[in-house]
Amino acid sequence: MIFNSIRWRLQLWHGLILVVVLSGFGLSAYHVARDNQQRRIDTELEHHLMALFRPLPPDQCPNRPPPGEHPETSRRPDPFDFSENLSQAIEQAGALDQTQTNTFYYLLWQSDGVLMASAPGSPVSVPFPTNPEPAGIQPHDPDSLDDGPPPHPRPPLPLIARTRNQAREIYLFGPHGDCVLVGRSMASDLAAMNRLALWLVAAGASVLLLGLAGGWWVATRAIRPIEDISATAIKIAAGDLSQRINAADAESELGRLATVLNSTFARLEAAFAHQARFTADASHELRTPVSVILTQTQTALARERSVAEYRNVLDACQRAAQRMRSLIESLLELARLDAGQEPMKQAPFDLAHVVRESIELLRPLATARGIQIQCACSPAPCIGDSERIGQVATNLLTNALQFNRAQGSVRVGVSAGNEFALLTVEDTGQGIPAEELPRIFERFYRVDKSRSRLQGHDGIGLAISKAIVDSHGGLIEVSSQFGAGSVFTVKLPTGKRSP
Repeated sequence: MIFNSIRWRLQLWHGLILVVVLSGFGLSAYHVARDNQQRRIDTELEHHLMALFRPLPPDQCPNRPPPGEHPETSRRPDPFDFSENLSQAIEQAGALDQTQTNTFYYLLWQSDGVLMASAPGSPVSVPFPTNPEPAGIQPHDPDSLDDGPPPHPRPPLPLIARTRNQAREIYLFGPHGDCVLVGRSMASDLAAMNRLALWLVAAGASVLLLGLAGGWWVATRAIRPIEDISATAIKIAAGDLSQRINAADAESELGRLATVLNSTFARLEAAFAHQARFTADASHELRTPVSVILTQTQTALARERSVAEYRNVLDACQRAAQRMRSLIESLLELARLDAGQEPMKQAPFDLAHVVRESIELLRPLATARGIQIQCACSPAPCIGDSERIGQVATNLLTNALQFNRAQGSVRVGVSAGNEFALLTVEDTGQGIPAEELPRIFERFYRVDKSRSRLQGHDGIGLAISKAIVDSHGGLIEVSSQFGAGSVFTVKLPTGKRSP
């Protein structure tokens, strides 16, 4: 299902956010525009309604005193006579608004709902409004007015607005229950609002489509490295360890992950290659003594042999079995060292003392080959397993004696540093070619393969020495000049820290 895809989940979430934001923005914009438009219409209607309450000129006032009558002996003209003044004002306003685009209509009802006056062109089906105010409110007594100017014209009661179909109307009730109404059609305004709504929908849809397209592009670019990692991992799981992830953007999070995985895959490939080579070399080493044993036993069983011949056969089988046992023990030791299962003591010891013991152990071999061992060993305290370090010194000295020239020499040096104790073993042999140096500590690796096998060397001594030194947190290195000899250097931690 698409919901199982990270790309689709990101796209759906992104689309949902866009829809919510665009819908909220569009609705808010539409409501604000509609409210502003309605407020503008109400302001226009209120302006036209207020214009009806302007005092009429004295010559147009319906209750103006007859000519020749003294004003003081008659009733004072009332410029706010609600019924009569508004009727004449409505007729004048209606005639004026007929020449405008947005035609306003004016209506005046008596308190009983009978239409009293209407401007030309006003609709006849306008219902009588409902009066929300209680009846019986009396107008201000006009006789109390002084001879000064009339007060600021304002309607006696609050204005009320209503929407009826496509018309907007505003009205008020007079002090005697009469009602005056001003309205106009909102058809053009509603059409404009509909166009605005369509424009908002079209703009929102365009932004949504553009956002979804951009989100899909971003999600695809973000997910592509994961797909490459998955595809590469599948190929590696199928056995093709040479596959690597194409990390185009190495600075991004997934790019750095791809770089780390490529490094892991490279180490994995090297480990598998090393394991395959190790298995092949171990099988090859074990095949020789097994072949010797089989050949000797088959020869002995082919016919009756003398006691001396049987003894020779058994001696050959014993030597082959001993070689197999030595090889198997070395392999087991390497396996334990690799797995961290070989216990390493952490006790103080003197590296110079351990090296001197190894020299004394191998001195008979050096004397037999006419090789002189020169020792320059000063006290060098270390922390670790003295027996294992002695094994390392013995392996290095054995190699220096086996691969040295006749009447050569071996120089052994031990010195103490601040953080490391230093052991050097230098011989005067044939040396190691430069191209062979990187592989000298590999298991079953021999520089002179044929001669080493004939001499009974299995090529694991240096690999074991490196594993022991690594377990101590040390370092073993080799430098050589072909034809002049080799120098092996071992650095072991002293347990001290530099200030």
